[in-house]
Amino acid sequence: MAVTVADHLSVSELEACYRSSSETVAKSHYHAIWLLAKGRGIREVAEVLGFAPRWVELLVARYNVDGPGSLGDLRRGNGRPARILTDEVLMALADRLREPPDDGSLWTGPKVASWIAARLGLTKVHPQRGWDALKRIEWSIQVPRPRHPRAAGADEHETLKKTSTRRSMKRVTATPASRSRSGPQTSTASG
Repeated sequence: MAVTVADHLSVSELEACYRSSSETVAKSHYHAIWLLAKGRGIREVAEVLGFAPRWVELLVARYNVDGPGSLGDLRRGNGRPARILTDEVLMALADRLREPPDDGSLWTGPKVASWIAARLGLTKVHPQRGWDALKRIEWSIQVPRPRHPRAAGADEHETLKKTSTRRSMKRVTATPASRSRSGPQTSTASG
């Protein structure tokens, strides 16, 4: 059964769009419409392209109503514009990161999220948004690797001694297996 295809584009223009399209979804959609415009049936087109016949029916109906603009991956642009990580906030964050955070330590995702929340007048911003913001502005939180202990100076050795925790000297208790190896055991036999 032949399907009516609206004449938004001629058969040769549909073929040209199919052959020149670099987007995979648009290419397959143009291919389907081109084959239908050449007189092929819905079942045949569905079989050739690996589509369900119902999808081919929906695709041609969409093309007939809205034209070539209805073909291709229409999911792009479905999202909303950014509300938290706007360009303005990211630029202000890049300026703020030039100085250490209020506690004087290093910037982290949660600290950036708190700063963003305060800037936007929000009670809270999820910590992941802080990490996302750091990645968006290509900020790298890097801490130098510790140097070899022998390379440390005397003052660094003293600081380490003062701040490190010492291991407790636990008494090692003998296990039954270790006692049996250490000496003879006496046993009483009842009889």
